[in-house]
Amino acid sequence: MNRDAAAIPAGRVAGVDYGRKRVGIAICDAERIIASPLDMHEPAADQEAEANFFRKLVHEELIVGFVVGLPVHADGTDSKMSVEVERFGAWLAGVTGLPVVYHDERYTSVEAAGKLAGLGLSRGKKKARTDSLAAQIMLTAWMEAHASGQADRRPGALDS
Repeated sequence: MNRDAAAIPAGRVAGVDYGRKRVGIAICDAERIIASPLDMHEPAADQEAEANFFRKLVHEELIVGFVVGLPVHADGTDSKMSVEVERFGAWLAGVTGLPVVYHDERYTSVEAAGKLAGLGLSRGKKKARTDSLAAQIMLTAWMEAHASGQADRRPGALDS
């Protein structure tokens, strides 16, 4: 699996906010101008069903690659979840045959929850929307970094 952002060819990209209980998914247009929340997916215990879900996503949305949010600590070092996310990314690349790159997802869930606050949504609807909105925020950040030539798998510390 190539971790270089340039490994993703031109076209639509899916952003993935991986979680054990919920996976937030966002997609962008082929020109990579706008990212939109797409779905909140609850992972299946059956690996083949899970693989089929992502293959179907690739086919229906014409996805050319994935940007997976990498959960790192505030100083940019790996978290315990980083290893699990990288395992998921390797699996995703294997089952779809598409490139997977990683992007910093620090504070995306907090930002997403803040954007949804006060909308009068039930707790369940907020949870579902938070994950896909967090994926959109992370994908937008990746698109902006990629467009400016600053896309990098390993984010630097916020205070450096």
